[in-house]
Amino acid sequence: EKNGLKKIKKKILQKKKKDLQEAAHITHYQMMKLARDENITTEIIGNICKALNCTPDEIMEFYDA
Repeated sequence: EKNGLKKIKKKILQKKKKDLQEAAHITHYQMMKLARDENITTEIIGNICKALNCTPDEIMEFYDA
């Protein structure tokens, strides 16, 4: 599991998933994509960061493919 995903999961666990979904204005499908470590859009990352009051570098990590 990637470190970035661990960071976002830790932040998500601090809130109930449903609460985060509502606060970030994202769909159940988008939450499932997060759980499956699938690609999501930068808009979704922005919404999650607003809901968690953080920046993208606090919840994700870039790595070589």
